[in-house]
Amino acid sequence: MREYLLVLLVSLGVTYLTTVLAREAALRFGAVAAVRDRDVHAEPIPYFGGVAMLAGMSAAFLVSRELPFLSRSGDQVFHDTAVVLGAGALVCLLGVVDDLIELDALTKLGGQVLAAGFMVLNGVQFYSLGLSEGGVLTLDPAQATLATIFVVVLTINAVNFVDGLDGLAGGVVGLGALAFFFFSYSVAAKNGDSLAIPTALLCVILCGACAGFLAHNFNPARIFMGDSGSMLIGLVLAGSALSLTAGFPALDIQNAAWASSSVLVVLMPVLLPLAILVLPFADLMLAVVRRTLRGQSPFAPDKKHLHHRLLEFGHSHRRAVVVLWLWAALIALGGVALSLYPSPLVAGGLLGWLAVTVLLTIVVPRVERPAWTHHEDYSGPPPRPGPYLREEPRDHAH
Repeated sequence: MREYLLVLLVSLGVTYLTTVLAREAALRFGAVAAVRDRDVHAEPIPYFGGVAMLAGMSAAFLVSRELPFLSRSGDQVFHDTAVVLGAGALVCLLGVVDDLIELDALTKLGGQVLAAGFMVLNGVQFYSLGLSEGGVLTLDPAQATLATIFVVVLTINAVNFVDGLDGLAGGVVGLGALAFFFFSYSVAAKNGDSLAIPTALLCVILCGACAGFLAHNFNPARIFMGDSGSMLIGLVLAGSALSLTAGFPALDIQNAAWASSSVLVVLMPVLLPLAILVLPFADLMLAVVRRTLRGQSPFAPDKKHLHHRLLEFGHSHRRAVVVLWLWAALIALGGVALSLYPSPLVAGGLLGWLAVTVLLTIVVPRVERPAWTHHEDYSGPPPRPGPYLREEPRDHAH
């Protein structure tokens, strides 16, 4: 655990420091979110946050190779981690180009499929899925390839969709990575396997990079992660889930005595990646349906995302982000806790957490601004938006 903590701190520290350099580079090359009529940020904000996060992840990976415990764990841990970070570098480079010249949707989709294909060719992909009845669903090579590409592309786009408020995407993914780390680490410990596993290493690297970047990106943001960042962290999160299906065969988990009381443990390698991004996944699906019904392209931008609705409901920019962080943490960390430690005490704690989150989401803004939140009774002008809403994210088919 100490070595994992050190890796996290290296990723955090290097990301924090290199974000300053990435910001200057973005300003120099003109990679900025320009102020438009529909935006409320008063000055252009630079992109290239993904470049800093990639630097932090790479530095943490290099340090991990020199640590005593991790360095003795075998080549598989570093092989899978290097493959995922290599694919992440590909999509990060693609995002940098997009931040500079704004690529079309088909080009970015092709780039993401290429990065996912790189992972498949190097052995990071779906292998088997656990079934609640005790069986194992083994995928043939074609099915595994298609499933891997689908999960990677969908996760990348879900993260991009949630990147609409300062600090939102980084916080949601960072919390998800933290939950995924505790799950994989706990499963390894309970199975009596080595605690040096690629999923855990990828998760702490990703969590540290998100935390280091949030110091610059939380409202008011001094830099945006841009597509280079959203695609990078989305791919690394998906890669950590894929590596888990190879590191822990589903049968090992199902046959473990400690897992027999919880169906959630068996299904968690599949459910957890979806749980981590349930909010952006839901937002993505709702956006596609909403725009299609209006006769628009599914990827045409609008201001009807979940985070926009929270702002309309009366939340400030910062509190809207915190509310969505609470929901993401409840789903991800709560799912892990309930699957590994099913008990009335854990369930009661999660119900209390749910009550507080609902209270903060719905009741607090109505108490603070009753006229604004009851639109049918309010005919005056809306309150000054101030710094609540930054540039509408560029929704593309990645």
